[in-house]
Amino acid sequence: MKPVCFENKKLKLIDQRKLPLDLIINEYVDYRAVCIAIKDMVVRGAPAIGVTAAYGTYLAALEFEKESPEIFFTNMEKALVEFSKTRPTAVNLFWAINKMRFLLSSSKNLPNSHITILIKEKADEIFNEDVLLCKQIGDNGATLIKNESCILTHCNAGALATSDYGTALGVVRSAFKQGKVKMVYADETRPFLQGSRLTAYELHHDEIPVTVITDNMAGYFMQQKMIDCVVTGADRIAANGDTANKIGTYSLAVLAKFHNIPFYIAAPYSTFDFNIATGDDITIEYRNPKEVSHISGIQVVPNGVNILNPAFDVTPSELITAIITERDIITPPYVDNIRKYGSHL
Repeated sequence: MKPVCFENKKLKLIDQRKLPLDLIINEYVDYRAVCIAIKDMVVRGAPAIGVTAAYGTYLAALEFEKESPEIFFTNMEKALVEFSKTRPTAVNLFWAINKMRFLLSSSKNLPNSHITILIKEKADEIFNEDVLLCKQIGDNGATLIKNESCILTHCNAGALATSDYGTALGVVRSAFKQGKVKMVYADETRPFLQGSRLTAYELHHDEIPVTVITDNMAGYFMQQKMIDCVVTGADRIAANGDTANKIGTYSLAVLAKFHNIPFYIAAPYSTFDFNIATGDDITIEYRNPKEVSHISGIQVVPNGVNILNPAFDVTPSELITAIITERDIITPPYVDNIRKYGSHL
């Protein structure tokens, strides 16, 4: 289940706004339309956004490669800036943009056509690496899952949020293959319903037992001892382990701490932002209030009522039991151990 695919000079994206009822694949040849697709959440999930921006950069290179070198590089920088303005919280986007910017700056003496080929190769590399990393994250995380576990997850950190396999759901998939998973509880994840629409869709497709609950039911099921651990993905991890993820993650971490339930974050190295000390430095995206006031086009909030719609929140590191990566399982003290992790990248 690959949400991002590049074939015949066309970027193909599963329109995740239409799932689970309709599987629609949109095709793109204009990088500007790709920017809109990211902003409008046709594609979402931090790793998938990064991969999409990488291929979108290639589309820009195809458009401008016949221009003079000066115009080519000027327009490529404009394209990268446009991608950087699409979603401010997920660091994987900026990680992919920086990779492309470095490639461009180190290739100024090459013909435009050659640079375009290098950009495509780099985008393919980012895609393929993400698939491999997700499987490694899954296998590492599965070592933390006990037999007959009931796992709670939030939002969608599965194949649809990555190149394939998933981060948090990568852990679920690997643990399920080992016979360890009894049930996965998927928070519906208001307001965009990524849990009920996407996570449930993925797991049901793979015949992994899944039960959807509303976001405000999580504490009840923890209290009833029906949850053995919580596994979520991440959109940005600070140098001290503070983690930004879909809104509602912080609440789950607080509940898990109170009920002595392990709370795990699963993410690749590209999700770490070693340039920020704490979660206080993470920019939180606020989205259109209509995502809250309407469900499937039906208005559920009175006209004129004020609405706030932050897309993410930050979970302090002291609430996180471990951070599962492709290389290590990072445990406290996070400042020291994340620094060690970063030094090996």
